Amino acid sequence: MKQILYVILLSAAFSIQAVAQDAPIFPKGEISTVDNHTGTVWLNELSAPDSIFNYSIAVATFAPGAKLDWHIHPGGQILLITEGTGYYQEKGKPIQIVHKGEVIKCLPGVVHWHGASPESGFTYIATTPGQRGKTIWLQMVTGEEYHGVK
Repeated sequence: MKQILYVILLSAAFSIQAVAQDAPIFPKGEISTVDNHTGTVWLNELSAPDSIFNYSIAVATFAPGAKLDWHIHPGGQILLITEGTGYYQEKGKPIQIVHKGEVIKCLPGVVHWHGASPESGFTYIATTPGQRGKTIWLQMVTGEEYHGVK
């Protein structure tokens, strides 16, 4: 009986540890209501720019198929992919498929878009310097552009 109890307790401990390792570090945030994306996107601003640290840090979570419009970060942006599979594309270049654990460096002034793949949600932590100005939003990503993965 003690051996069975020990196995049950050990099994429960490993299950709890596995769940804890899969739990997100930061909450999802609120559903974005701005008009610069397609699909459902949650945004959680972790740190706004201030007089000492002039960059923002945010978590963005995308439902499968959700994507941002084409845009430009005047100061650039770094994306740390924490969950799922997503797309990143710079104007005139092929779509890159990106996965959990990868880092994307969006160069200053480069027109690009990013979002979830059709089959997977997608989450990243973004850090964006504010000294060169706010994000410049452009046109929507077309279905043809989004499905242009080769």
